[in-house]
Amino acid sequence: MIDVTAEIDDYLHRLFPLCRSLTGEPNRKTLRIIQEIVPLSIHEVSSGTEIYDWVVPDEWTVRDAYIVNSRGIRVVDFKNNNLHLVSYSVPIHSTMCWDELRSHIHKHDQLPDAIPYRTSYYQRDWGFCVTGAQYEELANETEPLTVRIDTDLKKGSLSYGEYLLPGGSNQEILISCYICHPSMANDSLSGVLLTAFLARELAKSKNRKWSYRFIFVPETIGAITYCAMNEAAMKKIDVGLVVTTVGGPGAYGYKQSFEKMHPINKLIEEVFNESKLTFVTYPFDIHGSDERQYSSQGFRINTATISRDRYYEYPFYHTSLDNLLFVSASRINSTLSLYWQLVRKLESRCIYRNRVPFCEVMLSRHDLYPATGGAQRPNNKCESDLDLVLWLLHYCDGKEDIATIARRLETPLKSLEPTLELLVAKNILEQV
Repeated sequence: MIDVTAEIDDYLHRLFPLCRSLTGEPNRKTLRIIQEIVPLSIHEVSSGTEIYDWVVPDEWTVRDAYIVNSRGIRVVDFKNNNLHLVSYSVPIHSTMCWDELRSHIHKHDQLPDAIPYRTSYYQRDWGFCVTGAQYEELANETEPLTVRIDTDLKKGSLSYGEYLLPGGSNQEILISCYICHPSMANDSLSGVLLTAFLARELAKSKNRKWSYRFIFVPETIGAITYCAMNEAAMKKIDVGLVVTTVGGPGAYGYKQSFEKMHPINKLIEEVFNESKLTFVTYPFDIHGSDERQYSSQGFRINTATISRDRYYEYPFYHTSLDNLLFVSASRINSTLSLYWQLVRKLESRCIYRNRVPFCEVMLSRHDLYPATGGAQRPNNKCESDLDLVLWLLHYCDGKEDIATIARRLETPLKSLEPTLELLVAKNILEQV
């Protein structure tokens, strides 16, 4: 059982205040902090770079933003909560009445105490997000209000982090999270920390069968940029995980990959069932996170997500109430343990094929049969080395993974590994 609860809690408090967005220094600072957990390489892609149907945007920098009434009181102040400013707002310094300001003010219709999260990434505009009480206070102001947004939008770069973990096979598994959301603990930040600690734990494992590609990107534009910068490698990947919303107090669930019958979905359900957890199954749809990019026609990576209080599903989604009171380090750690179980299952999901599929192998020719015959009393249990050999040659048809075969035989997977290695060494089985 992995327990990094105390570390997760420390990093939650350090990373939560940073005003992350599609680009900018807070993203780089986030990636540098994650480097304390796992040795990421940080890459920069210049603004204006064409990536498929998109263009890497200008870099956004925020210094201050506020609305001041005629008495000099800051009714809305970015420094109190960075969600007060619509992400990617252009600079402005002006005095205006409420009727002019109102179209630039956003509030949450169902949660009067919450500050909503809003963006204006690809349309040059500006705005503020406020609580219901702040909205009423502004609306009741009869004197002009001073609006100041001190930001820059200029040529810079988009930052992303990457950690490549080699294994025995060049076949890679993709594990992706997004770093762009500011001051929201479940949506984005919980997934970033889970991914980092999962990578650290996996790096400790010896004799990994698969290679792993961990990436930390701004959502959508970052994933698209990464795909464009690493197209050849991404085209070779069959399966992946997008890690997000993993620390809330509500129900566990998982979003299926686009191929409903793909083994990743079955393995996730096995993890839940073996842990005796109830869960919600969300069929794949075209909305959601970066699985949209990875499963697109050019890549077709079967990407699934294990979540706890999944995006869209909990009332505090995309608001200031998705904070450190809503999320706990212990719940992130619990979900991390589920991802770890899933990775262990993926590690055991090797498929072998009998190279002599027509009739049985002449075992004595390969020194796999007792020198003296006639004394064997077979049964349906794997009680001897010969039993293991015979059953493995029967089931290893290049279709079922070895973990499934172990369950069929009611035999621990570790008990099969020496026999598998022996049969591969004798060129009777081959791994596919």
